[in-house]
Amino acid sequence: MASAYDRAAAVSGADLGDAARRRNIPGTPQQVVVPQPQPDDKRKEVKKQPSPLEVFYQWEWLIAPIIFTILAFFTRFYKIGISNIVTWDEAHFGKFGSHYLKREFYFDVHPPAGKLLVGLSGYLAGYNGSFEFKSGDTYPPEVNYTFMRQFNAFWGAVCVPMAYWTAKELHFRLPTVWLVTLMVLCENSYTTISRFILLDSMLLFGTVATTLCWAKFHNLRRKSFEPEWFFWLFMTGLSIGFVCSVKLVGLFVTALVGLYTVEDLWNKFGDTKMPVTELAAHFIARVVGLIILPFLVYLLSFAIHFAVLVNSGPGDAQMSSLFQANLRGTEVGRNSPLEVAYGSMVTIKNMGYGGGLLHSHVQTYPEGSNQQQVTCYHHKDANNNWFFYPNRRDTPYDPAAEPRFLADGSVVRLLHTQTGRNLHSHQIAAPVTKSQWEVSCYGNATVGDDKDHWRIEVVSDAASRDRSKIRTLTTAFRLKHEVLGCYLRAGNVNLPQWGFKQIEVTCTKDNNPRDTYTHWNIEAHTNDKLPPGNPKMYRSPFLKDFVHLNVAMMTSNNALVPDPDKQDDLASKWWQWPILHVGLRMCSWDDKVIKYFLLGNPSVYWGSTASLGVFALLVAWYTLRWQRGFRELSQPDIDQIHYAGLYPVLGWFLHYLPFVIMARVTYVHHYYPALYFAILTFGFLADWFTRRQKAAVQGVVFGVLYAVVIGLYIYFIPICWGMTGSNKQYGYMKWFETWRMSDA
Repeated sequence: MASAYDRAAAVSGADLGDAARRRNIPGTPQQVVVPQPQPDDKRKEVKKQPSPLEVFYQWEWLIAPIIFTILAFFTRFYKIGISNIVTWDEAHFGKFGSHYLKREFYFDVHPPAGKLLVGLSGYLAGYNGSFEFKSGDTYPPEVNYTFMRQFNAFWGAVCVPMAYWTAKELHFRLPTVWLVTLMVLCENSYTTISRFILLDSMLLFGTVATTLCWAKFHNLRRKSFEPEWFFWLFMTGLSIGFVCSVKLVGLFVTALVGLYTVEDLWNKFGDTKMPVTELAAHFIARVVGLIILPFLVYLLSFAIHFAVLVNSGPGDAQMSSLFQANLRGTEVGRNSPLEVAYGSMVTIKNMGYGGGLLHSHVQTYPEGSNQQQVTCYHHKDANNNWFFYPNRRDTPYDPAAEPRFLADGSVVRLLHTQTGRNLHSHQIAAPVTKSQWEVSCYGNATVGDDKDHWRIEVVSDAASRDRSKIRTLTTAFRLKHEVLGCYLRAGNVNLPQWGFKQIEVTCTKDNNPRDTYTHWNIEAHTNDKLPPGNPKMYRSPFLKDFVHLNVAMMTSNNALVPDPDKQDDLASKWWQWPILHVGLRMCSWDDKVIKYFLLGNPSVYWGSTASLGVFALLVAWYTLRWQRGFRELSQPDIDQIHYAGLYPVLGWFLHYLPFVIMARVTYVHHYYPALYFAILTFGFLADWFTRRQKAAVQGVVFGVLYAVVIGLYIYFIPICWGMTGSNKQYGYMKWFETWRMSDA
């Protein structure tokens, strides 16, 4: 029997489906459907107000980075000026900043961009460059060192919000994004290193910025050639240019982007549906954005460097003679006669990149001939002076009587002014480069033999095509040994400690006119019989100076090897860094001195280091599972492991392994760029292993991680903000004997 509801519906004309379309049969009661009460249009529905937590999550993209940035600036700036002494490497980089303010040319193993910014901070602080920045000295009132430190701390502070955005670009979930950001914010070593006049905060900024821009660019791979795609491509290139212009360590993150680019282009090359013109456009865009643009930024930093440093300074000797002659206040070429004659006293500069001045001293070789050492040396002193004398076969001639000019093909003797001995070579192996002949000083003005004779072979002249005479600064020449037929060479090979680590000079058997290490020029020239010249008429080309300085930088950097005769308590080994085996005292440990100790947050270091091994196990696990036929990973999962996991691990290896194989002296701060990639790896694993867990489990895991990272950061914060009074009161932080933050 039909219900009253059905009957009401039929009366109202409501659609009852099949029931309403059936023909009425006598005796069968019709179904009536009762109409539903309609809502009152005049009454408005009451909207539910979102909770504060919902509002926060809605605006988290803005609120969280602001909070993290405020905390970053607080931790990096708080009490930054409490210590008024020159701390650790402030002695170096503050001094370099002073050279820019005084416009004095100096030499350093790092590119100039970071030191230019240090100089800019001094200029903005009203500093005039007069302070010497001696380690441990007290800053005078006229040096606003607090502002200069704050300027450097800015670069370290902005790494924190950039780490937040990078974690988001790597598609980490929100709790992981906060974890990664907290690990960068609460890394004690990052806090400490950012609070002084150093280059490390700028290097970290460049590394983090490059990684962020790369991640942004990667996520736009399906929007090729759109304005945003071009923007992040060029921002990646600018970041690469900046970080490489601060320290050459920037080449490691450049290599990371380079490997990604090679893989990306290789995948596009394999896409047979992509037109060749589009593939070529991708290739050209990357060449312009990731090679040409960074190189132009790097080149610009040196152009500014040369434009600012126009006065003679302590780094002159690393540059070519012609470059030095154009510096204001230089002695190079000053009043030097233009043309060189017998009897002239000269200094002879090697024209190879990083070449020094031909030098000798009374010390002898400990093996081989045991004769007087001949080296190349960048420091200018009287031991670099030589006389040009006629050879013994020529008709006797008195150089003081009348000038007789040197020419292409002249056979001469070179007498060392300080010891009176002749430049000499013989068939005895050189002390380091055994395949070449030893060069020594032997005999005197009257005692000697034909092995003291050298033939001048002109290579070129920057001032003239006329090779009839040898000219100061402008003539490049080679010195060929008359008896052995070898050429005088200084190839930037350093002698051992018995040779004072100076450059080995040899006589090479190879006749290679293009070998610039066999090219020499006259740098300084004295001869009372000749009129003075004007060497400032000729300038050294910028690109030649650029290449020369870069080779000198790399050569000097490679020469920074540990000295077995000296104990360096601050140096450390590569294996000690990831396990936080050591720290570094940045200043005196006197009770009256505010003390700083470079040491990382144990949870950040140990967690990030362990994550590298866990990631390797994870990849091995899925690889074995795949080989066994399991296909539990989707393509998005594989992409996440690839780009958010593998590339950070690769970034760590690229920043860490070079310090394993290089021979130069190393310190704990060399690990800091690699540490950033280890943190990203830890973030990936935390995200991966908790992504399918219940909300309660995730809350507990991330809550514990947040608490440990923040808690240990606060526990060790005195080493960042400065330890006052007796260091023994901080013995509670000395967990291991190798952590020398306390003498307790």
